[in-house]
Amino acid sequence: MEIPYTVEPRPDTGLFNAKVGIWLFLASEVMLFGALFSSYIMLRVGSDVWPHGMLNVPIGTLNTIVLITSSITVVMAWASLKLKAFGKFKLYQGCTVLLAMTFVIIKSYEYHDKFTHYFVRYSAGSEVKELTGHIEGSPMNWTLATLNNPTRPISEIRIHPDVASGEHGHDSGAAHPEVITVPTKQIKKLESFGPWHLTYLAIYFTLTGLHALHVIGGALVIGYFWGPGSRMWYSDPERFTNRVEVAGLFWHFVDLVWIFLFPVLYLL
Repeated sequence: MEIPYTVEPRPDTGLFNAKVGIWLFLASEVMLFGALFSSYIMLRVGSDVWPHGMLNVPIGTLNTIVLITSSITVVMAWASLKLKAFGKFKLYQGCTVLLAMTFVIIKSYEYHDKFTHYFVRYSAGSEVKELTGHIEGSPMNWTLATLNNPTRPISEIRIHPDVASGEHGHDSGAAHPEVITVPTKQIKKLESFGPWHLTYLAIYFTLTGLHALHVIGGALVIGYFWGPGSRMWYSDPERFTNRVEVAGLFWHFVDLVWIFLFPVLYLL
C-alpha cells in the first residue's frame, strides 16, 4: 500500500505531506526561539548594566557569511535536482555540509576562548585589583579549588591581561603589562567566562548552543541525503527532490535564526 501525497500535493493544503509537516515543525521552532528572545529582552531591559565588546565581531561576521553561503548552496542543490543534474546536486550539497562543519568549528573556537578567558580578583598589599585575560597555558575552567588542590597545588598563575580592560572586560582606557604573575594565596576570585559568569554569557551560551545543535542536526540530515539517502534518486527522483526541499526549508530557518542572533548578541 502506497502512502498518499508523498509526491502529489494534498487537495486541502496544496502541499505534499512532508512540506506540511516541516511547516508545522518550524512553527513550533519559532515559538521556542521566540520565547528565548523574549526572555533575553526582559533580562536586558531589567538590567542596569549590560556588557559590550565581549564577543569577537569579525569571527561572528565570518560565521554569518558561512551560513548565508550555505543557504545559497542548499538552494542550488535542490535546483540541480529539478534540472535533473544529479552531479551538481552532489557538489552543492557537499559544499553545504562542509560549510556547516566550518560554522561549528568556528563556534567551537569561540567557546574555547570563553572557557579559557578569566576574571581575576586579587590582593596587592592593601589594594584589591581586578583584571581579565588568559592564563598562561590556556587552562579550561580553573577555579580556586583547582589552584588549591592538595594533590597538585599551584603556587602562582601568569596572566596575559586584555589590553585596556577593566572589570568584566570593559574598556577602561588603562593598559596592563604584558604578563602579570599572581601568587595563588593572593587570589580572591578566579572565574572563567562561562555561562555562570554573567547573565549575558548565560544567554549567549543558551541561544548559540541551541542554534549550534540545530546546525549539527540539519547537517546530519543533509549529509544523509548527500550520501546513502541519495540512492532514492534512482528509484523515486521526485520524492527524493521533495525530501531535499524539506531539509532545505529547515536549513533556511537555521540561517534565519542566526541572522537575528548575530546583531542581537554581537552588535547591540
